Amino acid sequence: MTTASTVPAAADVARRYLEIWNETDPQQRRKLVAEVFAPGATYTDPLGTAVGQDEIDGFIGGAQAQFAGLVFSLPADPDAHHDLARFQWHLSAPGADEPIAIGFDVVELADGRIAKVHGFLDKLPG
Repeated sequence: MTTASTVPAAADVARRYLEIWNETDPQQRRKLVAEVFAPGATYTDPLGTAVGQDEIDGFIGGAQAQFAGLVFSLPADPDAHHDLARFQWHLSAPGADEPIAIGFDVVELADGRIAKVHGFLDKLPG
């Protein structure tokens, strides 16, 4: 059964997840990955798969190198129930009116940490 605190916790984890994608300091990003992701967590989207905190950190670092200077944001509050959260994200240049990329992720939690990320890409840079 879902408790009243589960939904806000799942939504908070989704917000922290995007903080990781915006953290450009490699040591700080790795620390956040360890806090937010379970040790055996998996990440899957159309562009790749990563298993475990080290691979997830490397995948995020690679994306940051490819999209240097861009920022991930939540255009709306995450939707959550039980140990699941779903949310759309935008990837934009600071101050830009339109995002360069748009995606949709679903995260599964285990003991308050992300166990699985299922990512979908709605708009990619041309």
